[in-house]
Amino acid sequence: MHVTQLDHECLLHLFSFLDKENRKSLSLTCHPMREVFLDPRLWTVLHFSSPCQLTRDNFVLGPSLRYLTVCWFSSRVLQVCNIEDWLKSSFQKDICSKHESLVSTFLAHVCHMCPNLLWLSLSGCGHITDQDVISVLQSCRKLRCLHLENCVRITDCSLQGVATHGESLVEVKVDFCRNVTQAGLQAVKEKRPCIQLSAERSADMIPDSKPEERLPLRRTLQKVLQFT
Repeated sequence: MHVTQLDHECLLHLFSFLDKENRKSLSLTCHPMREVFLDPRLWTVLHFSSPCQLTRDNFVLGPSLRYLTVCWFSSRVLQVCNIEDWLKSSFQKDICSKHESLVSTFLAHVCHMCPNLLWLSLSGCGHITDQDVISVLQSCRKLRCLHLENCVRITDCSLQGVATHGESLVEVKVDFCRNVTQAGLQAVKEKRPCIQLSAERSADMIPDSKPEERLPLRRTLQKVLQFT
């Protein structure tokens, strides 16, 4: 019996054991395999280890997506993306320009196509903004877990969005997000006491300062050490 003689449900089960690249390769062999690849039920879980993977045509976004993770563990995050825009050199800005909008654009597609998302984890995504997070909260009303780690542009505005739009949330983490404050965390605890909220180091880190604000030399040196 040839594999193409299996019915759609059996092929769907077989595809579930393959990673994204192998699913894509197999989908190019014949029409039945392509149909299985495009079946939204195959794509309930998506994990990306770098933003560049978001541009590859080897996955399908759809209403079946429940768990989404984008984790970027790279020295580039600490050395380039985590630096305030006004402190970046021309070379650093050029590096960021190549991937700055990748995650934000991808999250916009998620908002339109994945209303049943239950879990979202973003780690090392240094260019996502509060509006990106709020848009997800507004569009994915069933979201139960939101994990943000080392996302430097995230501020208390995202926490306000959690309190306003996260009626289904049961767990929120904002670890190593230096522009989150203790006041923002406390506001969420008061408005949404049912949410399990954690913020490892976030409220204890040195927040970004506008160019016109002069930090004492000691605090400036402490911040420089965070990236060395």
